[in-house]
Amino acid sequence: MRRLVQTFEIKDFSSSIAKSAMMRKLLKFTLQLLVVVAFSSASAGSYDDLFVAVIRDDASGLRKLLRQGVDPNSRDPKGMPALSVAIKRESPRAFELLLAHPAIDVDATNAAGETALMLTAIAGDLDASQQLVARGAKVQFPGWSPIHYAASGPSTRLVQWLLENGAQIDADSPNGTTPLMLAAQHAPVATVELLLKRGADTRRRNQRGLQAIDYAELGGRDFLVERFEKLPR
Repeated sequence: MRRLVQTFEIKDFSSSIAKSAMMRKLLKFTLQLLVVVAFSSASAGSYDDLFVAVIRDDASGLRKLLRQGVDPNSRDPKGMPALSVAIKRESPRAFELLLAHPAIDVDATNAAGETALMLTAIAGDLDASQQLVARGAKVQFPGWSPIHYAASGPSTRLVQWLLENGAQIDADSPNGTTPLMLAAQHAPVATVELLLKRGADTRRRNQRGLQAIDYAELGGRDFLVERFEKLPR
């Protein structure tokens, strides 16, 4: 009888130990889960705060977030890197803070495959473009590139600067459209003249079979059509 009682006591004791161990594991798991949830919530909050600071050009708020370890290469819900958001939103202080961050990826692309330099190029922002290149941004690469965007924009000086820093005069786009074609339709006449002076090929055709003269016509720029008609075709 005594052995039976002892056996029950041992079983009860073992059961208590097992339950205690299980409770400790459950408690540990619960605490870990709470930490993960809290961290995720804090991260999401910091992520949102980052883009609010960029859009508002809040240098103080952005600097604080970056010091806390928020990723300067974070993307908004549309896939736009924070640096590109700063350019789009014309937030110069946010742009400079992000650009100065050691971990910044200056060649990160948005959902459309556009780099920060492509965005400053089409905006005609020479100063921002120079800052990007100074930080290592690529001037020329396959496909649509900064020179195509600059040739569609308002700044002849920026086009000239890109050409002086490695951009190709007749850079091909995915459909064969060249900077001259885009300039003929969109850019100041000075940009067209610059490209012609630098030797841009007026005879090139893209995949649609169009030449620069055709783009001038599409843009309703009869004076450029006349200019191209005097050139070899």
